[in-house]
Amino acid sequence: MLDQYFKLTESGTTVKTEVLAGLTTFLTMAYIIFVNPMILKDAGIDHGAAFVATCLAAAIGTAIMGLYANYPVALAPGMGLNAYFTYGVVLGMGHSWQVALGAVFLSGVLFIILSLLPIREAIINAIPQSQKLAIGAGIGLFLGLIGLKNGGLVVDHPATLVALGKIGSATVLLAIAGFLLIAVLDHRKIPGAIMIAILVVTVLGIALGLSPFNGIASMPPSLAPTFLKMDIAGAFSLGLVAIVFAFLFVDLFDTAGTLVAVSQRANLVGPDGKLKRLSKALMADAVATVAGSGLGTSTTTSYIESAAGIRVGGRTGLTATVVAVLFLLSIFLAPLATSIPAYATAPALVFVACVMTSSLAKIDWEDVTEYAPAVVTAVMMPFTFSIATGIGLGFITYVVLKALSGKISDINPVMAILAVLFVVKFAVI
Repeated sequence: MLDQYFKLTESGTTVKTEVLAGLTTFLTMAYIIFVNPMILKDAGIDHGAAFVATCLAAAIGTAIMGLYANYPVALAPGMGLNAYFTYGVVLGMGHSWQVALGAVFLSGVLFIILSLLPIREAIINAIPQSQKLAIGAGIGLFLGLIGLKNGGLVVDHPATLVALGKIGSATVLLAIAGFLLIAVLDHRKIPGAIMIAILVVTVLGIALGLSPFNGIASMPPSLAPTFLKMDIAGAFSLGLVAIVFAFLFVDLFDTAGTLVAVSQRANLVGPDGKLKRLSKALMADAVATVAGSGLGTSTTTSYIESAAGIRVGGRTGLTATVVAVLFLLSIFLAPLATSIPAYATAPALVFVACVMTSSLAKIDWEDVTEYAPAVVTAVMMPFTFSIATGIGLGFITYVVLKALSGKISDINPVMAILAVLFVVKFAVI
C-alpha cells in the first residue's frame, strides 16, 4: 500500500530508507519546538499553547506536504519570521499578537490564491536573484542579533546602542560553548547538531543551578489561549499592509528556494527542468501557514533541513509523513520545553544566522547595482529590527540605482511597482 501510494519503487527507495530519512530530518530541525515557543512567549503568547501550536502546525504542514504533494520536505514555523513576528511587529511596532496572527493568516490566504494562479512564477521571477539572496542573509543577521542578545553577548548601551555583555558570566560562557558545539557537530555531519547542543547546554545549566528542571514529558498543555485568537479585522488596517506582504514574500521565496534546493537530489525535477507537483508543494506550505495562524504560531514554511533526510535516501512523501508523526508525538514534551533557558537556544539562533548569511557569497560583487542594494536589504533588517523595512529599502535602492545607472532594462515591471508601493508606504504610513 505504501509503495503504491508514495511510488517508492518508482522513486528508487524503500520503507526502511524513508523512515530513516524522516527520523534524520526530524532530529535536524526538532530544535524549533524549543526555540519557537520561547520567541513567541516574548510577544505575550502563552508558552504552553505556543509549544503545542508549533508541534501541531509542523505536523499538519508536513503531513500535507507528504500525503498531498508527495515531497520529502518538512515544514515548521520559520526561523526569522518568528523573530520578526515578536520583535518587529509586536514589540517593535506595538501591535498585539492577535493582530500579528491575523497578518500571518492573511499572508497565508494570499499564498493560497497565488498557488492557484499562474502569476506565481511571475512574482517569484520578478524579484532579482541578488535581492532574494539578500533577504535570506538579512533575516540571518536579524536572527543573529537576537541570538547574541538572548545569550547575553550583546547588551544595549545609551551611547553606542550596543556593547559587549558580561563575557565571563556562566550563562554567557554556556551560550558560547553551545555555539561551538553546534559548529563542531555540524562539521562532523552529525544529525541533530543544534538540538544536541541545546540539550547539552540545558543539562549543564540545570546541573550548575542556573535554571530549573521541570521534567520531560506530560499531557499536552491547553491550546485554548491561542486557538483561533487571530485578529483578522485588525490586520486589515493600512499600517499592516507591508507586514502582510513581508510575511508573504519571505514565505514564498523561502519555500521556492527550499524546493529548488532539494529537488535535484530527490529526483523531483522533470525532463523539462521544472519541479514536479510544484503547485501542490506550494499549496501545502500556504495551507500550513493558515492553519498555524489559527493554532497560534507565526508563519509555517518549508525547512532546508529537509536536505539532511534526502541526503540519507529520502525521496517521497513517506519521509515527510514520518516527520509529521514525530512532531505530533512531541506535544508530550512540554515540561522539557519549559526547562530550556534562553542561553541554551541563543546558540541555535546564531548558528542559523551563520548558515543564512552565507547566501551573500553568491551575489555578483563585481556589479555595484546588484551588491549595493543587496547590502542595504541585508543590513537594514537587523538595524531597523524589521524584515519589511529591509525589503522595502532594498527594493527601492535596486530600482533607483538601476535607473540612474542606465540599466532600466534590468528592472522587472513588477519590481518597479513594488518599489513605488514601498515609497508610498514610507512616505504616508
